[in-house]
Amino acid sequence: MDFSLSQEQLAVRDVVRKFVDEEILPHIREWDEKQHFEPRVLKRLAELGLMGVCIPEKYGGAGMDYNTLAIVCEELERGDIAFRTAVSVHTGLNSLTLLQWGTEEQKQKYLVPQARGEKIGAFGLTEPNAGSDVAAMRTTAVRDGDSYILNGSKIWISLADVADHFLVFAYTDRSKKHHGITAFIVERGWEGFSTRSIKGKLGIRAGNTGELFFDHVRVPVENRLGEEGEGFKIAMSALDNGRFTVAAGACGCIAACLEASVKYCHERETFGQPIGRHQLVQQMIAKMAANLDISRLLVYRAGWLKNQGLPNTRETSLAKWVACDAAWEAASDAVQIHGAYGYSNEYPVERYLRNAKAPVIYEGTREIHTILQAEYALGYRRDKPLSRRLPAWPFEE
Repeated sequence: MDFSLSQEQLAVRDVVRKFVDEEILPHIREWDEKQHFEPRVLKRLAELGLMGVCIPEKYGGAGMDYNTLAIVCEELERGDIAFRTAVSVHTGLNSLTLLQWGTEEQKQKYLVPQARGEKIGAFGLTEPNAGSDVAAMRTTAVRDGDSYILNGSKIWISLADVADHFLVFAYTDRSKKHHGITAFIVERGWEGFSTRSIKGKLGIRAGNTGELFFDHVRVPVENRLGEEGEGFKIAMSALDNGRFTVAAGACGCIAACLEASVKYCHERETFGQPIGRHQLVQQMIAKMAANLDISRLLVYRAGWLKNQGLPNTRETSLAKWVACDAAWEAASDAVQIHGAYGYSNEYPVERYLRNAKAPVIYEGTREIHTILQAEYALGYRRDKPLSRRLPAWPFEE
């Protein structure tokens, strides 16, 4: 086993870290306070070749491996979760799903401009009454000649007001439950499609989140992703990729909490010595350091499996569960270490705490992942082979 990063991966990490330090951290407090999403950040990420970092070069991407995507996500969340979320949704949930399930025509039309960062992709699965229970969705798509008529809505959609292309899931046959869900590629400019922002969020305030509305939207048959009834499988495979990026981002949150806490421990003195000398403070620092290593190793293992073209649903679920819980704990401890100052946005740790809660909920709550891991261990759950798999790395060009 080789735990070292390649020179290429180290170079990418340095590029993203420099970008975060120079172009996100000086502004993030203001963006967070104003609940402002700064689209210029996505443009800069595209210029750096990071919006399609693990998409094959023949489809406009940088052609790097899946763990390089993890490195990008970790470093972005070290700055703020909003921009890691943007890459998670655009690359993890949308572009990688097109790479895995799309026809060659769909890849040329949608994946290529997304990988170049010329167009932005989003993912529409969650509904007001359908989160963990995907089968409870109410959005429908009725076949009408060479089109489908799409009606319904989605909620808690990242990049809702920013994205150009949306992967949307709807029932084409409700009687078949999970097997009656189908996936579609929807373009923003189509008649009957609209979006609305969600404000007042606890965290991810510098990110764009909103609702999608479909009022008799006509979707051409060639924009169906996969076959009718494959939508649930497509959604779950997309979540494998999304969860991988969320877990990687959680490592960045832990790293940010550790960095801020160590700095404060050397600055603040109580009872005649730096607070880092107090054993219970050291305990919190030690947990952050240990959980950062544990979480990274789980993420990189899942990424290695992706690189080999091997199934990784269980391993990715475990990484997401452990890393997101660890990030939430690290953020809480970071606030505790900062004391009263941790309760103020004079220091970044209160933002880390607010931001760390969402990943414990989205893309599979901690409760869902707990059940998944138990069912794998008990032998109740076994993954069935998919008709199409994410390509192994190095990619065939």
